[in-house]
Amino acid sequence: MHVLFVEPKFPYNQRQFVRGLHAVGARVTGIGEAPAEALDPELKSWLHGYERVRTVVDEGALMEAVRRVQHREWVDRLEATVEAHILPVAKVREAATIPGTSVRTAFLCRDKPAMKDALRQAGVPTAQSRGVSSPQELRMFAAEVGFPLVLKPRSAAGASGTQRVDNERELESAIVAQGLDRGHSVAAEEFIEGHEGFYDTLTIGGRVVHDFISHYYPGVLEAMRTRWISPQIVTTNRVDAPGYSEVKRLGQRVIEALEIGTSATHMEWFFGPKGLKFSEIGCRPPGVGVWDLYAAANDFDIYREWAMAIVHGHPGQTPSRRYAAGMINLRPDRDGRISGYEGIDRIEREYGEWIIDSHLPPPGTPTADVSAGYMANAWIRMKHPDYDHLRHMLDGVGRTVKVLAA
Repeated sequence: MHVLFVEPKFPYNQRQFVRGLHAVGARVTGIGEAPAEALDPELKSWLHGYERVRTVVDEGALMEAVRRVQHREWVDRLEATVEAHILPVAKVREAATIPGTSVRTAFLCRDKPAMKDALRQAGVPTAQSRGVSSPQELRMFAAEVGFPLVLKPRSAAGASGTQRVDNERELESAIVAQGLDRGHSVAAEEFIEGHEGFYDTLTIGGRVVHDFISHYYPGVLEAMRTRWISPQIVTTNRVDAPGYSEVKRLGQRVIEALEIGTSATHMEWFFGPKGLKFSEIGCRPPGVGVWDLYAAANDFDIYREWAMAIVHGHPGQTPSRRYAAGMINLRPDRDGRISGYEGIDRIEREYGEWIIDSHLPPPGTPTADVSAGYMANAWIRMKHPDYDHLRHMLDGVGRTVKVLAA
């Protein structure tokens, strides 16, 4: 099989998808923005060919690159795994008559108000939401739904650009901050109280063949705006526990409603006083290195499994469920430059055998804002056979390790 893969070089983990495709016997032609000479020898060894474009989100340039390859040889698949690439790649895929995720599916997984409308029609429980394009439309939605509200860019990934609004004063400030007074359009949603997690799958022909359930501690909005919190993402190895059956059923209904065929998916959910509510979906793998947690927790190569789904249409391995795995983000005590760390030696002594890996930028490294995400500044990833003990260890890291800045 010949697979065109969009942007094999950046971000860095993109190379793992190329490696997986090569490992299962595919010929892989990369389409990317870097010059060919910037690709390292290992990455080049996995590639059958390479086409450079100015930007991979330019549909015209992407189409020209695809046509150049099609003129030379048959193309079986055109794949992308980065949120911003999914819709332009789907449009080119459809125009070039290459099988894969449709434009409709890609759009519904990208545009939050359209996504929610489609899922409500399919009976999936979601927060009340609306696409708004003027200050008056937002004020009307607030009057109907009440506070608090959440405002999101219509097509952002994760919590990027998300803002909570608790009262009229904050609503007026948000109108300016979100650009509604300048003609911008945003997704306005009812704020759902409750615990926040996500359900990730690999699907083949709309059937879930691998699935994973993870939790945020605390929720993303709180984590991304509170410096003193060391936020965690933890994936459980108890996915067959009865309490998760409703999450799995919800995920399958979403996959069917959006007509997702063979793809990775990333689905956010809330559970609280109003029950289980679907939040949003990406027709792609999760970000912030979560797939690496799944690989470490399950003793298998998840990138190869993704490639098996794309190339051969069936899974190759069974996840062991041997470990729970998690990541803790460690924030500096102030903005500036990292000056050092406290507590690392103690953590290595107490938990060393359970540490998967870590990122501890050297002194002198400029700090990143706390809103930059779970892999900004420093982080540690760990695993353990017992989910509760893993949570205990991650909490211990959060209490013990200090990132100092000056």
